[in-house]
Amino acid sequence: MAAIIPTEQIERLILLIRGHKVLLDTDLAVLYGVETRVLIQAVKRNSNRFPTDFMFQLSDEEADLLRSQIVISKNRRGGRRYLPYVFTEQGVAMLSSVLKSKRAVEINIEIMRAFVRLREMILSNKDLARKLDALEHKLESHDVNIRSLFEAIRQLMAPPAPKTRRIGFLVKEREARYGRH
Repeated sequence: MAAIIPTEQIERLILLIRGHKVLLDTDLAVLYGVETRVLIQAVKRNSNRFPTDFMFQLSDEEADLLRSQIVISKNRRGGRRYLPYVFTEQGVAMLSSVLKSKRAVEINIEIMRAFVRLREMILSNKDLARKLDALEHKLESHDVNIRSLFEAIRQLMAPPAPKTRRIGFLVKEREARYGRH
């Protein structure tokens, strides 16, 4: 069975805010096919199911940052009259118990797949980063060894320095040197 919305499209909607991967209420409303206010009303009627680690409201600064990225409307008339809410993976899972439509269940499945895929990509990237760090360290130590090897080869290839030793006797006394007069 084909997904209603491709997982890749959902992945692009996931944001990192306060160290949590989250989805905006407006994006979720579009995915579920409901108005944002309907989604928030359903959540508020079941507020005991949405602790702060499942859902939280953005601060003014966070909302301004999103506005600057043209994610949410700044328009006060006809636009939002309150700060947006965001939902963590657990909050999205809880939404399926609040929004009981067939579409909500199908969308939740795709959203869970998107979160799982992101986790897998992050883990594989961390593993790759660790391997790159190890390789870089290994190359740095090889660089030092290779530099030392080249230095030793250059010293061996250099012609020997000429000896500046004079032939003959060295006379220390002035008389002996110039003879007696």
